[in-house]
Amino acid sequence: MIPSPAPTNAAPITLALDTATPFLTLALAGPDGVRVWSAEVGRAHAERVAGAVAELFAEAGLPLRAERIVIGTGPGSYTGVRVGASYALGLARVWGAEVVGVSTLESLVRGPEGVQLSGAVAVSLDARRGNVYGAVYNVQSGVVTEVVHAPEKQTMEEFQLRAAGLPQFHDAAPNGEALLRAGLAHGQTDWALSYL
Repeated sequence: MIPSPAPTNAAPITLALDTATPFLTLALAGPDGVRVWSAEVGRAHAERVAGAVAELFAEAGLPLRAERIVIGTGPGSYTGVRVGASYALGLARVWGAEVVGVSTLESLVRGPEGVQLSGAVAVSLDARRGNVYGAVYNVQSGVVTEVVHAPEKQTMEEFQLRAAGLPQFHDAAPNGEALLRAGLAHGQTDWALSYL
């Protein structure tokens, strides 16, 4: 894991986490930059999240404490989304941290191998039975700057028509840095969870 430069507005230590997909995705913004951690864990988020967070803080040489937590709010499996939200709220209570939410779909706006895209990007997650949960965003340097089409459940055909001609990412692994940067840029304190 290679640290990248810290976001300019990331003075407080910020932890980002997402458990909405089969991946456990984390990012940590500290004084020395951004560190990310991600692994496909299937349904083992609850068993893995605490250890992975501790490992990430240890690798950064930071005490296990953040001033802000960014949570991926889904869409995702009922259990997966709630594991992340419960863990984040528990940490926030202990640490006295602010929790802000961002749609998990915003963590899919990174291109192959973390290439930071700019322009309109379509992202979606499988919602079963020929449906997807999709959105179209305007992105600048890998961060969502505008919601063109809000996240919604729709048929794959409807989504393909809406996303025609745009870069598309379907069922991609969430990117922790994209989630972190979205949370720092426009995370909501009045977030709600969404399910596939």
